[in-house]
Amino acid sequence: MSALLPKQTILVVDDAPENLELLSEILKDEYRVRVAANGEKALQIALSAEPPDLILLDILMPGLSGLEVCRRLKANPDRRRIPVIFVTAMTADADEELGLQLGAVDYITKPLSPPIVKARVRTHLALYDQSRELERMVQQRTRELQVTRRQIIRRLGRAAEFKDNETGNHVIRMSHYARLIAQAYGLGPEMADMILHTAPMHDIGKIGIPDTILLKPGKLDAAEWKVMREHPVMGAAIIGQHENELLDMARIIALSHHEKWDGSGYPYGLAREAIPLVGRIVAIADVFDALMSERPYKPAFSVDESMDYMTKQAGQHFDPELLQSFIQVLPDILKIREVYADEKGALDDFGDMGDTL
Repeated sequence: MSALLPKQTILVVDDAPENLELLSEILKDEYRVRVAANGEKALQIALSAEPPDLILLDILMPGLSGLEVCRRLKANPDRRRIPVIFVTAMTADADEELGLQLGAVDYITKPLSPPIVKARVRTHLALYDQSRELERMVQQRTRELQVTRRQIIRRLGRAAEFKDNETGNHVIRMSHYARLIAQAYGLGPEMADMILHTAPMHDIGKIGIPDTILLKPGKLDAAEWKVMREHPVMGAAIIGQHENELLDMARIIALSHHEKWDGSGYPYGLAREAIPLVGRIVAIADVFDALMSERPYKPAFSVDESMDYMTKQAGQHFDPELLQSFIQVLPDILKIREVYADEKGALDDFGDMGDTL
């Protein structure tokens, strides 16, 4: 025999003990009933870790009125969806209109009729359940769309890297480096994860660079460098302008990751904070991994050689404060480099290094 579903919780708020007792008696057989004799206690219960599924709320109470309790609940993003039914002797149209404007879903007038109370509670709980299920479905669909966008971003990033990198693992490594730098700098987990998922597109513009330039086994001449410096603008054009924050960040990274702190970078010669923060973060991650990797025009540098270059470029190529964040997480960065080493061949996904570091 399957376990019974837990009873839904009704919060009854009234300063009159007899009203609390009457409503509790009406509802106790079908619901878990909690009571509050004033507005302050009602808010404490509603904002707790176990909020009620519906609130029956008196209007005229000493201290916080029912109207003020409702106003505060509806101003709280985490609790505004809880249905509030006013239970009151105030029957004027203006009173009802004000309550509904504040977000209440219904009115029950005193003296109370048990059948009406049960019917109104049952109706609005059913509507609330439908609303929550619809919201859950929308959130699930939104997550699915986000996953699809992330996969597209990753695949396009890998497409660019396969043009000039034998395995394409560079985009995986530097994206994880960028997330670690962002976290060490103090950005929140949501922002850091967005950087992880958008950094792979940083060099998408290389798709438009001829292989004779991209794979040249030596230094580029002035004309070739002029072409190469066009790839950030090409990348931004490939991604395009979007309202979606994930794609917008990918475009910003593609356009700005070759700018330098001292203004000597490209394509626009931006300096200091004029360079978007995400571009400054990705610049550090990208250059470090490039230094540590073999390229047609150079051998792989050692950790010491790479760090010597990175520290000398503080205040020139790199944001000095962000470089300190990079140094702080260097041990974790080296772990990522080992996990996603080119010698292991092209890897298909980004994994979740955050759980293993």
